[in-house]
Amino acid sequence: MSKDFYSILGVDRTADEKEIKKAFRKIAMKYHPDRNPDNPEAEEKLKEASKAYETLSDPEKRATYDRMGHSAYEQGMGSGGFGGGFSGGDFNDIFGDIFGQAFGGGGFGGFGGGRSQQQARQGANLLYNITLTLEEAVKGCKKQISYQTSVSCHTCHGKGAVKDSDVVTCSTCHGQGQVRMQQGFFVMQQTCPDCHGTGKQIKNPCPDCHGQGKTVQQQTLEVSIPAGVDDGDRVRLAGKGEAGDQGMPSGDLYVEVRVKPHEIFTRNGADLHMDIPISMISAALGDEIEIPTLDGKVKIKVAEGTQSGKLLRVRGKGVTTVQGRMQGDLICRILVQTPVNLTSEQKDLLRQLQGTLSTENSSEPKKKGFFDKIKDDVKDLFD
Repeated sequence: MSKDFYSILGVDRTADEKEIKKAFRKIAMKYHPDRNPDNPEAEEKLKEASKAYETLSDPEKRATYDRMGHSAYEQGMGSGGFGGGFSGGDFNDIFGDIFGQAFGGGGFGGFGGGRSQQQARQGANLLYNITLTLEEAVKGCKKQISYQTSVSCHTCHGKGAVKDSDVVTCSTCHGQGQVRMQQGFFVMQQTCPDCHGTGKQIKNPCPDCHGQGKTVQQQTLEVSIPAGVDDGDRVRLAGKGEAGDQGMPSGDLYVEVRVKPHEIFTRNGADLHMDIPISMISAALGDEIEIPTLDGKVKIKVAEGTQSGKLLRVRGKGVTTVQGRMQGDLICRILVQTPVNLTSEQKDLLRQLQGTLSTENSSEPKKKGFFDKIKDDVKDLFD
């Protein structure tokens, strides 16, 4: 009885998609035909691993495989009950991703033919980091940024040649953008080394871009940052990335927001948080105090007997998120300050006050005091 697909790839049955792909990549690189010329065993190992990967990388097929078991699944595939065998298209889809960079692009043929990978490419996307204050992020702002990127050559308009007649069909790949190489049982497609996949060659390159169709320039843009953005959010500027090949669309520019720490406020989603220090007297007797917000100062009431750590919520003084979907609050944490540097007279007054206090004045009168609990615990140890 043949090994099941998990054993073939060397992964646990609980392996996720990333682990399965990593295991298959390792096997595929080991038994690749370029590294194992005239080795039928390596060819069979690769086919076996490919079949396992094709099943386990597809959630529906994997679920069926786990439910039916290896033998039943194999019989089902043989009779066409589970969607047939391993097709040429599936094989190329798998290997196109695995070997695209390691072997110069392209996929494998020999199982029904590969798909052409030629055609000029769209420009690459760019990432720009911008630092804002909390106020700028919450209220929105405009920022000017400068960056270097490739742009379409103004002389040749991205063609790479001044005259259209200077752009000819590649003589190596005959305009296909790829060349095919026979390696044992496999036919491997690779990007044409002469035209780099474009299918075209330039007889007389443009003097300004040297046939690249692009030049590097400094770009300056004004970026509108919407109100409510948070740390890590991105603003997309369509078409402001690198220029594409041969007149293809440019990529996008993503401006990623970084928000500086604030001296008073910290942000958690739509809410702002802050600490409010108050005196022991204000906490005991209650008070009305003035606090800062991003919209100016407001007054809040501190109830009589407020304890350190208590949270007070000021509605609507947080952040309005992007597109106005949520209005946050300002969460204030009360920190009761203990007086220091007391005079002898002040200390005497506090001692007099302490002598008048009882459990009725405690914030938790029904519970035993801290030291009473310790006494009880120690007593229990020796009883």
